[in-house]
Amino acid sequence: MPSGMPDLGIHKKHSLFLLILLLCFWGCAPEPLETHLLLPVKFTNVPKGMIVTQSRTDKIEIRIKADPRLIQKINDNPIHYPADLYTDLDIDPAGATDSIGPGYYMLPVDKRRIPMDPAITILEISPSYLGVHLEKEITREFKIKVPCSGDPPEGLIALVPAPDPSTVTLSGAESVINGIQALKTRPVDLTQAKESFKKEVPLDLEASRHITSELPIIVVSVQIQEKQVEKSIEHLPIQIRNCPYSARIEPDVMTITVKGPYSIIHNAETLDRIVAFLDLKGMGPGVYARHTYINIPVGLTMTRSDPRVFTVTIEK
Repeated sequence: MPSGMPDLGIHKKHSLFLLILLLCFWGCAPEPLETHLLLPVKFTNVPKGMIVTQSRTDKIEIRIKADPRLIQKINDNPIHYPADLYTDLDIDPAGATDSIGPGYYMLPVDKRRIPMDPAITILEISPSYLGVHLEKEITREFKIKVPCSGDPPEGLIALVPAPDPSTVTLSGAESVINGIQALKTRPVDLTQAKESFKKEVPLDLEASRHITSELPIIVVSVQIQEKQVEKSIEHLPIQIRNCPYSARIEPDVMTITVKGPYSIIHNAETLDRIVAFLDLKGMGPGVYARHTYINIPVGLTMTRSDPRVFTVTIEK
């Protein structure tokens, strides 16, 4: 064969090889399959000042016909149906949203919005309409209340918890916001709380999906203090001091009530230091009416005494 001349035999072999490959491809291509898919509905482009509070369905079912490989691709990368609320509900040619008010609406399902490969044929869509309820979105400021659970150890008391901030602004569906009687945090556990503390506590908003808060976490301060309690001491003997004569007191015992911190009131050694006495210095024989002196340890206050006046008889 002369130099530079094409080898026609080789070209014929290449063409035959390509033809065989194409025939194999056409013969081996899988048959299209039919299947059903559930697509979650995602509501987008909600009109300004409105909020979706209810939808009749959150999924649509479609029946498709496609190459099994395309179906597998969808299974590996799930898709959703975008329900465009503003486009479907806006009936004002000028594009204003004032015409879209609260209420229940039926939105047509548009298969052109389904993000599907053009090679996939959509045979059926169910349902053909989506029901959606729109409410006006409002904002209000609420005072925060902090509930408590459990109790501190005996002898201690927790003051009313102080939230920081004391108020918070909530936004959400009008019916939900107006239905809030009191805005609370999650309960603060006081069990075994022996000293004051601060804690971050979330607002109790999980009951509704239609509320947002500018500050969902609140810092709560709880002051733990010792209880102030009272105790009656009965039959407290009356001592006589600074009297060179024989003397007697009627009655010779008394009852007092003292008030103070729990730890002091329940300390027997402290209570033993409470003393009642009459100082008769400079007094001669006779009968007298006198008040007693009572020594009270630091930290305690006497709130009652009975009797208050005693009869003192001094004899030679």
